[in-house]
Amino acid sequence: MSAWFIKGGEYIKSGKARIGFVATNSITQGEQVAQLWPILFNRCGLELAFAHRTFAWGSDVRGKAHVHVVIIGLDRGDNARTKARLFSYTDLDRDPEESAHSSLSPYLIDASNLVDRHLTVEEENVPLNHMRQLSFGTQPLENGNLTFNSKERELFVRREPLSAPYFRPFIGAKELLRNQKRWILHTEDIAPVQLQKMPLVRERLKAVKTFRGNSSRQTTKKLADFPTRYGVTEVPTEPFLTIPRVSSERREYVPIGWLKPPAIPSEATLILRGATLREFGILTSAMHMAWLRQIGGRLESRYRYSLGLVYNTFPIPPGFASGQGDFSSIEELAQEVLDARAVHTDATLTDLYDPIVMPTNLRKAHHALDRAVDRLYRSKRFDSERERLEYLFKLYEEMLRPLGKNSKTKPRK
Repeated sequence: MSAWFIKGGEYIKSGKARIGFVATNSITQGEQVAQLWPILFNRCGLELAFAHRTFAWGSDVRGKAHVHVVIIGLDRGDNARTKARLFSYTDLDRDPEESAHSSLSPYLIDASNLVDRHLTVEEENVPLNHMRQLSFGTQPLENGNLTFNSKERELFVRREPLSAPYFRPFIGAKELLRNQKRWILHTEDIAPVQLQKMPLVRERLKAVKTFRGNSSRQTTKKLADFPTRYGVTEVPTEPFLTIPRVSSERREYVPIGWLKPPAIPSEATLILRGATLREFGILTSAMHMAWLRQIGGRLESRYRYSLGLVYNTFPIPPGFASGQGDFSSIEELAQEVLDARAVHTDATLTDLYDPIVMPTNLRKAHHALDRAVDRLYRSKRFDSERERLEYLFKLYEEMLRPLGKNSKTKPRK
């Protein structure tokens, strides 16, 4: 789809024409925005003339799934209108509300309050917001030799009883969300004299060594000499916050969980060591979800939480990262969310965050937390997700300024 936009932009360079496309909404989300839109703005000299934000594109064919699309109109910059039309859908299946703006962002929001109307979000290696470093979970690189389901673990321990203390819960997105059980052998801390007494464990480690040694990746080959180690090791020694890297787009909130040792998080999660209720509160808020939905990429249609693109770029209120201020209300309301979950002892996070069956006490707790987080940003209420995004983009632009990341926008002639 991106190639058609570029092709269309090059086509109208020579004449006063306008182009328009119906496209999947991925064209305005995730890392694709920073890759495509600077080409359209700077190389093709285009400006956004009108846009329909995400809506459901239906079909009369029985059983045909709806897709979420946008409609985008582009003018040559020297032929751009003074007002750009924006159509927003509060209900994806109903008629839109129209508004007019001096300029539009490639994320299909009002850009009139931005210095750089072409501003895009790029992946960052460190948190620009000065939050704690988020990291990937453990990547074993063991080809299934060290990971077990409950039945496999039981059979293995029956044959190798000395291995029992070295099995740890191995928690990925599925295990976190559905309370599924998976286990991993944590062999790095086993003394050599103990390993000599466990032939079946040594057999597994030999298979890990062989698997790594046969890899075409040099970094994996080098790890063949260290079969007791994981490829990427994250073994927290204190409670930690866990974010599933992929989550259903049906959910109002990505279910973020707390785990504690001896659990080991897998590479299907991101973890925040030393996290506090304050951080849990803002990451599970409507403000953060608005940023994730727009800035994060998608796996099929599911949310894909990106460390560099979402977490490291998320604009936070002043003093929040350092804790300089009174955030006690956020901490109290964040705890109320956890308390509301705990009432439903037999429910998984998948159950609790299903938009149809989400318990009333949990929804109310989240909404109370949302209002408190909103007030950290401004006293005036946010009436829509688009309004949240427009406010966050202004903060993001201000966050970039002291870092010397200057505008790439060419001024209008």
